[in-house]
Amino acid sequence: MRDLEMQILRNITLQRSIANSKVTTEIVTNVVNEAGIVGITEAQAQVIVNNALRLYSQDKTGIVDFALESGGGSILSTRCSETYETKTALLSLFGVPLWYFSQSPRVVIQPDMYPGNCWAFKGSQGYLVIRLSMTIYPTSFCLEHIPKSLSPTGNITSAPKDFLVYGLENEYQEEGILLGQYTYDQDGEPLQMFPVSETSEKAFQIVELRIFSNWGHAEYTCLYRFRVHGRTAE
Repeated sequence: MRDLEMQILRNITLQRSIANSKVTTEIVTNVVNEAGIVGITEAQAQVIVNNALRLYSQDKTGIVDFALESGGGSILSTRCSETYETKTALLSLFGVPLWYFSQSPRVVIQPDMYPGNCWAFKGSQGYLVIRLSMTIYPTSFCLEHIPKSLSPTGNITSAPKDFLVYGLENEYQEEGILLGQYTYDQDGEPLQMFPVSETSEKAFQIVELRIFSNWGHAEYTCLYRFRVHGRTAE
């Protein structure tokens, strides 16, 4: 039953990302029907639906995020990416700025999502090398950004646009195995899931996220949350 719930949950997350709609009981029920599940009672079907919705409410996917810092993930490197420092001083003395605030890249693998709580790097191209909590066969990735409705400017031009994900054998490897090339839709849902598009028989504990463009901001790009999902290597 648990495996069935997780299978349904993965389909729900994909459907939500594609359709840009909120998760509802109707969507879950449709996914159950599309899965061709037979031989269960209406009460059992309702239990599956309720459990899937409950799992979804946990970290918005219900799927293990192997990049999550509190679960054992860590940031290994940002390569040549430079953190962008805000022009507003957080601490000053007699009008002389002493310290400018900037978030660490670690925020990308932490769960708190609110405006400004992101890693901003200079320009539109940046790199992030992440050690996962376990060695896995990656199956999908999630990129999350705040919605336009929560942005003080009313737009999210600093959101990543085109990006690639690689599997690495070690953090010093310059060119790993490509797992997928994607585009984050600024008009889509804040959390978007991207299935692995380049199949590989290798398992990885290190992945690299490469951002190649944003949605128009000239000075910096903001990374809010990046998740890595997959099957643990036996």
